[in-house]
Amino acid sequence: MNVPEDLRYTSDHEWARLEEGGRIRIGITDYAQDALGDVVFVQLPEVGASYEADAPFSEVESTKSVSDVYAPVRGTVVEVNSDLADSPQRLNEDPYGEGWICVIEPADGQAHAELLDAEAYRALTG
Repeated sequence: MNVPEDLRYTSDHEWARLEEGGRIRIGITDYAQDALGDVVFVQLPEVGASYEADAPFSEVESTKSVSDVYAPVRGTVVEVNSDLADSPQRLNEDPYGEGWICVIEPADGQAHAELLDAEAYRALTG
């Protein structure tokens, strides 16, 4: 299982990458995509929508099930990966790269630091 050291994680298997300017890019982890199986549809959040931390903001449908994706931090969606509409399998093929779901402008600049680090996430999934 791939768990990049430079990301933060949630117990619901989302990853969060702090980007320049304080925005946070979000996706599902390698563990999550493997558990889901082949992803066939991704419901993206709307740009401009605001979410509380731990609130569902996206949905991923696979050949096995439909799963909610939860916001790791409170904030407003400023960008979505519209390529997932035509290529939802990117979540399986490249969950930490081309398979990202959205970018959030966090309401709290410190929220990212409160998420699990790679070691804690490995312990959770191990």
